[in-house]
Amino acid sequence: MNYLINIGIVLLTIAGMEAMSWGMHKYLFHGPLWFIHKTHHQQRHGWFELNDIFSILFAVISLWLMWVGHFNLDYRLWIGLGISLYGIIYFIFHDWFIHNRFKAFKSNNAYLQKIRRAHKMHHKSTEKWPSEEFGLLVVAKKKAN
Repeated sequence: MNYLINIGIVLLTIAGMEAMSWGMHKYLFHGPLWFIHKTHHQQRHGWFELNDIFSILFAVISLWLMWVGHFNLDYRLWIGLGISLYGIIYFIFHDWFIHNRFKAFKSNNAYLQKIRRAHKMHHKSTEKWPSEEFGLLVVAKKKAN
């Protein structure tokens, strides 16, 4: 029974990360942290961009939670694992599939194409505003069709 609770914590953390990422993206990254995030809306001159600091920050938080939670196998381990899994999902969808940091991932899947179109809508502007579609895994139905 305990394993079901742990799986639930991981899944809720992944869902929570999507919601939190949407809010942070809209209100912080396109707000007071634009000076960092704008590097993601500009042409990249190399493999890394300053915006990658956000991924590194979440990785550190995830690793710390897993470290402190692994001693007793408590909720922090499972939250850290959920954050880490969301990071892996983010890397695959956003960096690999949408932005082609690696050229090997192509798909005609309808859901993946909607995500790609929504993200391209987000990148229409290289400015802080106007902007739309701040999520990664969930896109507005009216915009993605």
